[in-house]
Amino acid sequence: MLLSLIRMIQAFRDYQRNVAELSQLSDRELADIGLDRSDIPRVAAGHYQG
Repeated sequence: MLLSLIRMIQAFRDYQRNVAELSQLSDRELADIGLDRSDIPRVAAGHYQG
């Protein structure tokens, strides 16, 4: 149970870090990799299928 909680916390931190890093990219840089700002949460969560 404790291990499960630790994994959930780590996954959330990973998500937050990914969102922060992708949010630093310009709109042009996002477009270059086939994304726009609305895609960031899905990409960060690993649910993006582009």
